[in-house]
Amino acid sequence: MDFDYNARTKDLVRQVAAFMEEHVYPNEEKMQREIAEGDRWQPGQTMEVLKQKAKAAGLWNLFLPESELGAGLTNLEYAPICEEMGRSFFAPEIFNCSAPDTGNMEVFVRYGTEAQKERWLKPLLAGETRSAFAMTEIEVASSDATNIETSIIRDGDDYVINGRKWYTSGALDPRCNIMIVMGKSDPGNPNRHRQQSMILVPLPWPGVTVKRMHPVFGFDDAPHGHPEVHFNNVRVPASHMLLGEGRGFEIAQGRLGPGRIHHCMRLIGSAERALERMCRRTRLRRAFGSQVSDQSVTQERIANARIMIDQARLLTLKAAHMMDTVGNKAALKEIGMIKVAVPNMACQVIDWAIQAFGAAGVSAEYGLAYAYANARLIRIADGPDEVHRNQIARLELKAYGDERSKRGGNAFVAPLDPGEGIDWRPRFIS
Repeated sequence: MDFDYNARTKDLVRQVAAFMEEHVYPNEEKMQREIAEGDRWQPGQTMEVLKQKAKAAGLWNLFLPESELGAGLTNLEYAPICEEMGRSFFAPEIFNCSAPDTGNMEVFVRYGTEAQKERWLKPLLAGETRSAFAMTEIEVASSDATNIETSIIRDGDDYVINGRKWYTSGALDPRCNIMIVMGKSDPGNPNRHRQQSMILVPLPWPGVTVKRMHPVFGFDDAPHGHPEVHFNNVRVPASHMLLGEGRGFEIAQGRLGPGRIHHCMRLIGSAERALERMCRRTRLRRAFGSQVSDQSVTQERIANARIMIDQARLLTLKAAHMMDTVGNKAALKEIGMIKVAVPNMACQVIDWAIQAFGAAGVSAEYGLAYAYANARLIRIADGPDEVHRNQIARLELKAYGDERSKRGGNAFVAPLDPGEGIDWRPRFIS
C-alpha cells in the first residue's frame, strides 16, 4: 500500500484547509450564535452562505466513490479531506458531506430507482434538502438489527408502516424531506436477515409524528436533532420500497460501511484539533512555577496522543484501501477495527485536552465538551464497540477453521492425546 497521496488529493486537501482557515474557523462562533438565538430549529444564514461559497469553489460532494455524481475520489483519496472537515462541527455540512445525508445519498446511488433518484437524490446532491435515517428503536436492543420491530406490511399498491424509532438524526431539520426507514416486512422468514426491508417515507407525511428531541450529553445538535419518530398506519406507495422486500439488511451493510469509515475520518480530524489546542494551551499557561507544557505528565499525554492519532489514521487508511481494492464486504474486519479504535482514541485524546484546559475544557467556549460528546456517541452509533469486537473476533477465528493452524507448525499446541505426536517431557541440556 502506497501511503503517499496523489497530486489531486493533496491539492484538494490544501483547498479544503484554506477554505476552512478563511471561512469556517472565523465563523464558528457566529454560526453557533445564530443557532442559539431565535428559533434553534431553523437553518442559520451564515451556514447557507458558506455552503454556496463551497459549491462555487468546487468543494462539494467530495464523497461518493465509484460514482460520477461526486468528485470521483476513492475512499483512500477522500480520507485526508474528510479528516480536514472533521476539525469543525460545521464543516461537513458546508461541503455537503455530512451524516446522515452522505450515507443516504449512497443508498440512492447504489439501490434507488431512477424515479427515486430524480425525486430525492438530486435535491440532496444540490444541498437543497436534507434527509434522515430511521433504524434505532426504543423497545429493543437495536445493536442486533434483527430485533427491529417496526412493521412494513404490503396492502394492495401500498405499504403500511407502524412503529417507533428514536435518535433519528436529522428528522427535526425543516429541510428534511425524506426518511429511510428500516422495518420488518416478513417477520416469519426463517432467514433472520431476510425479514427486513427499507422504505422511503417523505416528510411531512400523514401518520408520521416527530416527537421529543433527544439530546446527546445535553447537546441538541439544532437544527439537525435526534428526535423520536412515531409511525401510525403510515401508508406509502409500493414504489417507495428500496431494492425489494427482504433486502433491508443488505442495504444496511452497504450503507453502514462507508458511514462508519467517514465517522472515523472525521474523528481523527477532531482529535488532531484537540491535540493542537492542548499544545497551544499548555505552552501559554503556568502552574507551580513552570509552563504546563514542561510538566512530565503533560508531555507524556501529548506524546501518547500523537502516537494514538497516527496509529488510528494508518488503520483507517488501510481500511479505506481495502474497501477500494477488495470491496466493503472483504474489508468488514478492518472497518470494525477502526470503528472500535478511532472513537476510543478520540475520547482519550479529547479527554486529555479537556484536562489541560481545566474548567475551560468543560465549558462551551472551546468546543472540547461537544467534541468529546460526539466521540463518545460514535462508540454507540452505527454499532457499539461490543458488537464490532465480537465480529472482529469471529472473523479472526474463522481464518483458523476447525484445524490447528499450520503456520509456524504446532510447536506450541498441545496434542489432543497425551500419547500423540509430541513428547512433552522436560529435556535438560548439559
